[in-house]
Amino acid sequence: MKKKWWHDKVAYQIYPKSFCDTNGDGIGDLRGIISKLDYLKELGIDIIWLSPIYKSPFVDQGYDIADYYAIAEEFGTMDEFDELLAEAKKRDMYIIMDLVINHCSSQHEWFQKALADPDGEYADYFYFRKGKNGNPPSNYRSYFGGSCWEPVPGTDKFYFHMFAKEQPDLNWENPKLRQELYKMINWWLDKGLAGFRIDAIINIKKNLAFPDFEPDGTDGLASCWKMVESVDGVGELLEDLKKNTFQKQDAFTVGEVFNMKEGELPQFIGEEGHFSTIFDFSAHSLSDGEHGWYDAPSVDFKKWRETIINSQMEVQKSGFEANIIENHDEPRGVSRFLPEYARTPAGTKMLGTISVLLRGIPFIYQGQEIGMQNAVWNSIDEFDDISTKDQYHIARKAGLSNEEALEVCAKMSRDNARTPMQWSSKENAGFTTGMPWLKVNSNYKEINVKSQEKDADSVLNYYRKLVKVRKSPEYKEVFTYGQFEPAYEDTDSIMAYYRFDGEKRVLVVANFGKEAVELELQYPVKNIILSNRDRKKAERTLQLDGLEVIVLECS
Repeated sequence: MKKKWWHDKVAYQIYPKSFCDTNGDGIGDLRGIISKLDYLKELGIDIIWLSPIYKSPFVDQGYDIADYYAIAEEFGTMDEFDELLAEAKKRDMYIIMDLVINHCSSQHEWFQKALADPDGEYADYFYFRKGKNGNPPSNYRSYFGGSCWEPVPGTDKFYFHMFAKEQPDLNWENPKLRQELYKMINWWLDKGLAGFRIDAIINIKKNLAFPDFEPDGTDGLASCWKMVESVDGVGELLEDLKKNTFQKQDAFTVGEVFNMKEGELPQFIGEEGHFSTIFDFSAHSLSDGEHGWYDAPSVDFKKWRETIINSQMEVQKSGFEANIIENHDEPRGVSRFLPEYARTPAGTKMLGTISVLLRGIPFIYQGQEIGMQNAVWNSIDEFDDISTKDQYHIARKAGLSNEEALEVCAKMSRDNARTPMQWSSKENAGFTTGMPWLKVNSNYKEINVKSQEKDADSVLNYYRKLVKVRKSPEYKEVFTYGQFEPAYEDTDSIMAYYRFDGEKRVLVVANFGKEAVELELQYPVKNIILSNRDRKKAERTLQLDGLEVIVLECS
């Protein structure tokens, strides 16, 4: 494998709106991010991914971009962004941004020009289609509910949107549009950006006939992803994108890729893949409901273990994936992947260890390093997220009571990850002196950075040690390039694996159960690298307490 500059890095996702507010308007800003760079450096972070900070009406929290060349004034100025790049560079850190190029905002200049002339040049930057007998051109349901087709005022045409109606899809079959996008991407890379996280990218390839599909809901519509899964040729578009942009500057790219076809992984992340890496969402898919959040199953430990193992075994044949416990689109991992008894500092450290030491690029989401959890939600009115509101209505339509629908949303809402970062036990968790745009999690007095910095045994200080171990000169090679091999799969509560190369063999072993478990070790122990119980020695027979994780170097 050709070694790349990003292979041994640890990444951190910032959701700027909720990270740190310095001007008291209740919205996080670039100045706040700059003020926390030393905090991130101490955590051991190399790559910082910023969720969208472009100019936007924020219908979908900035994933509806009105101007790709402008910073939203809520976050600051382009000068402040340049300052952030410079300050990150001083600390040997890299900044990557969100790249949202499947769709833009309906307020974007291109779309406004398309509406002004629905038969003109800019209409072909989008998908404008005539309806069928006054109805939409096809029966697709958008990701946020309702038809994917919206009428173009004053015409018999509709425009296509897979997300909100304010997010019209861009027509990637139009070479002129592609050149506009490539020019914009290269502009950011020339500015000093290290790369991009690429949003919803698999959706760019459409079946231009937009055929109907068998309805899969009582609304008579079919999920739009069925069209995505039925069409071929996205790889050609992704290669064109790579060759015209990322490849020229050795940029780091991480794709948000769902609906990949069987056997396509090497094309996405192999030596000459479309992207440097893609996120591994396999564990997150375990709580996908058939019809929505209301019938989402809870995550079963054995199924979760099997899923992580299968994914790791498959991926190491091709390249690297990016490993996550949570992100801005998911509820908090501690609340999702751990049973109630395990949502403790010990359980949080255990889950973090399993994730960060897997083969691949670890991505830590803001607040994960202090063990932030899902919030308590008292009413649907407390939520901001467009998807949560849609899922609430779906649950109510399916016959759930108000309380039951609220409970479903409280468990699965994306807003759980978007509550403000908990910096201290001061008012509003030290996030803002104003009124926060989204409510602060009520547990901020117990879970916050300031109190954890003072506690040597805290989740935060454990995460610092964990990242340090992964990047240490002694173990960096085995944790970066070492093979993954599962262990103790026949147990009820143990998640364990080896990382090994020609030089070293490391065992990562965790007990997700309440009771202690005795394990016979296959190899003699040379060294205890890390333990969430401060364990000092390990014999050939290991007595692993409930919620204990230990990292051992074996002979």
